[in-house]
Amino acid sequence: MPGSLSILKLAGFRPLFAAFALLFVLTYPAAAQLSFRPTAEAVQEDQLLNELQRGDKITGRITIPDARAASLIQPAGRDWRDFQRSRLPIIGGVAIIGMVALLAIFLMVRGRIRVEHGFSGAKILRFAGLERFVHWLTASCFIVLALSGLNISFGRMLILPLFGPEVFATMSTYAKFAHNYLAFPFMLGLVIMFLIWIKDNIPGKLDLEWFKQGGGILSAGKHPPAKRFNAGQKGIFWIVIIGGALMSVSGWFLIFPYLAATVTALQFWTVIHAVIAMLFIAVMLAHIYIGSIGMEGAFDAMGTGEVDLNWAKEHHSLWVEEEQKKAGAPSDRTPHAVPAE
Repeated sequence: MPGSLSILKLAGFRPLFAAFALLFVLTYPAAAQLSFRPTAEAVQEDQLLNELQRGDKITGRITIPDARAASLIQPAGRDWRDFQRSRLPIIGGVAIIGMVALLAIFLMVRGRIRVEHGFSGAKILRFAGLERFVHWLTASCFIVLALSGLNISFGRMLILPLFGPEVFATMSTYAKFAHNYLAFPFMLGLVIMFLIWIKDNIPGKLDLEWFKQGGGILSAGKHPPAKRFNAGQKGIFWIVIIGGALMSVSGWFLIFPYLAATVTALQFWTVIHAVIAMLFIAVMLAHIYIGSIGMEGAFDAMGTGEVDLNWAKEHHSLWVEEEQKKAGAPSDRTPHAVPAE
């Protein structure tokens, strides 16, 4: 009887033993895996660290045709990310905010550039309809491109905290579409501007004299003679053409990233696009200032196409003489007949 009781007691524990055995079987592989510690030689940690310090990229093994997918870590990508997050905002802030500060100081010190002899009331055609259309097409596209581009660099710091993530995400989405699609009419405007204005923007000796006299805008006085475009406007023209060309080429690689042969090349064009954009915006701020509040009567050139004759004589005296000769009108230097007494 006692033996039978012991057997019965053991039989009662059999389910419990079975549960422990099953738990051991299920957990042993995981426990063994956790207790396993690979050696440094097994994973070649020293070699990986040395490669990171040398700046080499770490690659793995892949089975797909695209060999670029084998790159696991690209040190150049970290440099690109650091540039976008730290250096680019500094470059943009110094260029744009610095230009705004300089223009504000210039306005306070020099004041608005006035027409010294006052408006005459007579008008002369400065820009035809096609020229104004191309200018405003390019200018309006540039403004949208500039604002949407600045959102990429400064939006997370300035706009996101003010309006919240939902508004910022929606605005950034529309800004991205506008940036991509308006790039094409902007490039078209650059090409037309180059074709119609290149003949009037070839630098010459007259431009050196213009620079020596500061263009007549640093201080009140006689303005140096100039043709249709003075040296300052020629500088703006070439900045727009060259800078716009660099923006266009780099922008093509950003819109169509498969054109870039490698990721490193794409990162390079991204940096070029961003830096040129910041400098471009700063220069255009000066151009907008001179063409609006900075110089009296200047906006009419692209507003209505006609400018006051006195304004034209002060800033583009040689061009006025050429236009008056074409029209058969006497210029200021044309000798007049003196009646006999």
